[in-house]
Amino acid sequence: MRIAVPRGALMKDTLERLDLLGIDTTEVRANDRKLLFEDAGLITMRPSDVPTYVEAGAADIGVVGKDVLAEHPERNVYELLDLGFGRCRMVFATVEGEDPAAEALRRLGIMRIATKYPNMASAYFEKTGRQVEIVEVKGSVELAPLTGMVHGIVDLTATGTTLRENGLVIREEISVATARLIANPVSYRVKAAEIDAVVEKLRAR
Repeated sequence: MRIAVPRGALMKDTLERLDLLGIDTTEVRANDRKLLFEDAGLITMRPSDVPTYVEAGAADIGVVGKDVLAEHPERNVYELLDLGFGRCRMVFATVEGEDPAAEALRRLGIMRIATKYPNMASAYFEKTGRQVEIVEVKGSVELAPLTGMVHGIVDLTATGTTLRENGLVIREEISVATARLIANPVSYRVKAAEIDAVVEKLRAR
């Protein structure tokens, strides 16, 4: 069985869970440039790529944040288990002081929002009856309202520290995300006993 492991904030906790399964993660911990660890059955990648590799069958199962799954609901993967770690909040934030997004809505009837999560942001504001123009940003989204490009942002935050250090305040909490175990549907049929054993061991932790 091959497992997709996300690099970044979820990697340490993911490797700790794999250790509990008896998988040797020593080489992964020792080498942050190598991506494929055939002996251990592990592949490391950007978190946003995990559902892509699992859907394609390049990995049988994987670990990914709920935020990634929510942004890409079209991915054909099974969500098997909430692993409980990596808790973050998806929030709507603007610069501190008078809310420029609310002011834009009053004056213009529309506000401009920067985000790395255009699908989630659009769905949230549509649900709450507000008209928005979404600006997709790949890098540091906090910069967008500071330069006057947008009225606010939708982004993921764990502690809120980066927002505060950049003079931004959380106006609304949209959702909470944690790490999830996902599986390729075909793998789940063919290797059901093996994957179910993984789920049970992780659930019992």
